Amino acid sequence: MIETPYLLFLGDAPDALAAKVAQGIRDWRPDNCMGQYRMEGCRADLGLPEMGLAEARAAGAKTLVIGVANRGGVISKAWKKVLVTALEEGFDLASGLHNLLRNEPDLVAVARATGRSLHDVRVPEVDYPIANGVRRSGKRLLAVGTDCSVGKMYTTLAMEAEMRARGMKSSFRATGQTGILITGDGVPLDAVIADFMAGAIEWLTPDNDPDHWDVIEGQGSLFHASYSGVSLALIHGGQPDALVLCHEPTRHHMRGLPGFDLPSLQAVRDLSLQMAHVVNPDCRAVGVSINTQHMGAEEAAAYCAEVEVRMGLPTVDPFRHGAARLVDAL
Repeated sequence: MIETPYLLFLGDAPDALAAKVAQGIRDWRPDNCMGQYRMEGCRADLGLPEMGLAEARAAGAKTLVIGVANRGGVISKAWKKVLVTALEEGFDLASGLHNLLRNEPDLVAVARATGRSLHDVRVPEVDYPIANGVRRSGKRLLAVGTDCSVGKMYTTLAMEAEMRARGMKSSFRATGQTGILITGDGVPLDAVIADFMAGAIEWLTPDNDPDHWDVIEGQGSLFHASYSGVSLALIHGGQPDALVLCHEPTRHHMRGLPGFDLPSLQAVRDLSLQMAHVVNPDCRAVGVSINTQHMGAEEAAAYCAEVEVRMGLPTVDPFRHGAARLVDAL
């Protein structure tokens, strides 16, 4: 178990999106967040109290969570002094990076000497099966996107919260490091060996009551040259009955790929359904989720209204406007 409360480490994140792990924890588990630690040059700000290590530890913080998701998931050399000092101050460390804490000899040595724990949440802990494509009882919803980091996790968390508020049978199924840190369980899908990715999602969403919904956190995009594989594994392993299309309209290109334009929502709908129908011929697109964080209220409302007319699907920002209409669509 990762002990709370957390001090969220933003390091030298170059922008807010680079600190999406910390942002997600702050937005969905605010009671667990005591403050933030930012290094010189950090351009992300969660609006939490700025705290030094000694100050946060004295106030009761127990775990320093690396809240940065950089390209490649590496532990920066510039972070090392802070991480070592945190262990010496009495913090445990938690990380969802591909670069595992347990693979850093200096951190392992200090953790052993101080009796502290290193938590790597991006490590598969189950021998997942190879997918078999057999249909399962229960219902499943999957968020798919025009790009990575457009709001798929926020969409599914918001929908699952709305479903629980209505007394519906539902379970949020985390598939990435932030979702796992928020909920405490899930599959770190992009760390699973490729042959077993779809099987891991079958394992995560087993047979259930006919009226139970597994609400599956999406990853990447079928159109992203770097991360399309994990997106397809989610579709084929999840066998979704319903898709919600997710989009962030202020992007100028795919994240991390300046030479690639974002696909249209129509293209995402059509290709996602084509792939989903391989394992579930009855799958349907039921709604659109727009990440409007960089828009004013009037602009956001107008954009959602335009997309709703164009796509013929209920369209909202579920974090800003609530997820009720998306849940109604189920």
